Amino acid sequence: MNKTEMIEEIASRTNLTKADAARAVNAVLDTIVETVAKGDDVTLPGFGSFKSVQRAAREGKNPKTGEKLQIAATIAPKFSAGATFKSAVAKK
Repeated sequence: MNKTEMIEEIASRTNLTKADAARAVNAVLDTIVETVAKGDDVTLPGFGSFKSVQRAAREGKNPKTGEKLQIAATIAPKFSAGATFKSAVAKK
């Protein structure tokens, strides 16, 4: 499912127009991105949590040449699925 299909599904389940559903989906996604970018966590009980994690600098290698290179430390987003989400997927 892509974003457009999700918007259509939400619109049909909630009797919202597609435009209203699109604004709602965009608002949720923007809020999650902005909150995690500030370093705060977003927790949706049963669904999961979004947070930022520090990745240490490490050594990697160029897959073409095999040459070793240094990969810089960075901050990356991380999603952890909640128990309800995990169990729904496991039943399939």
